[in-house]
Amino acid sequence: MCSNIMLGTKLFSKIIQSRYCHTRFRKKPKFGSRYLRDGSNIFSFNAWDDVEWNADQEQEALKKVQLNSAVQFSENQIEKYDKEANKFWDSFYDIHDNKFFKDRHWLFTEFPELSAAPHKESAIFELGCGVGNTIFPILQYSKNEQLRVYGCDFSEKAIQIMRESDNFDPKRCNVFVLDIAEDEWSVPFPQNSIDIVVVIFVLSAVHPEKYKNIISNIYKCLKPGGLVLFRDYGRFDLAQLRFKPGRSLGDNFYVRGDGTRVYFFTEAEVSTLFTEQGFIEKENRADRRLQVNRGRLLKMYRVWIQAKYQKP
Repeated sequence: MCSNIMLGTKLFSKIIQSRYCHTRFRKKPKFGSRYLRDGSNIFSFNAWDDVEWNADQEQEALKKVQLNSAVQFSENQIEKYDKEANKFWDSFYDIHDNKFFKDRHWLFTEFPELSAAPHKESAIFELGCGVGNTIFPILQYSKNEQLRVYGCDFSEKAIQIMRESDNFDPKRCNVFVLDIAEDEWSVPFPQNSIDIVVVIFVLSAVHPEKYKNIISNIYKCLKPGGLVLFRDYGRFDLAQLRFKPGRSLGDNFYVRGDGTRVYFFTEAEVSTLFTEQGFIEKENRADRRLQVNRGRLLKMYRVWIQAKYQKP
């Protein structure tokens, strides 16, 4: 990765064009149920679903990202954030324990496949399970007593916290330490045995150069017909626009103040990553939401990429 690179307007224009070309001719599914139809009512609710941006908003977001995209870290510093990524996440969980992230009960609305296991002996595998915010709701709501749920995280502290939770059920769940950036995975199940792989806000925490290998390993885990459920940060999300100059590790890749990293995707990038590894695209689109602070009259635009891919 080269340092001291300022992304140009031409590059970002291609990114925007690529995103629109990828979705223009496909029927777009809607997210949520509260849609903003009258601009005068913006502050009537805390959030609005599926909010499209206009050209001015795109250009303003582009300018902000151009300002915060200069890489000022040395190669040694960039390498440190990569090699010691697990230490930064261990420190994160040392501070926050299991109180930072909320359980993701919303997943069953966005991904109903999680609550409707295809057969009695179904298996679900979550990458980057953290302290169980996805796995615990799955175990709680599933009526399939034979469902087997696996989870991995490269933070030993997170796995420890999860195993010590009152919600942890060792009869139905197996969690273990694994760095998904490694070339070869050591997992407690055979290849071609998983029905659903959950990849929620985890790929963005890994160096982009590792993505292809990670998706290749996901492919090996899944049964024929198995699904990948993907959700992660989208390009020009509020979190990206809020970064100050000097926090960029590369194109659309940043390091937070606590040392953890985050990448911001486009729909086209996600599509290419999965289809080039042999997956069939079932769904891929940006979930754009407008969150508001009614007290301070602030508007905050969030962008996430949500997708589903199937192994043939």
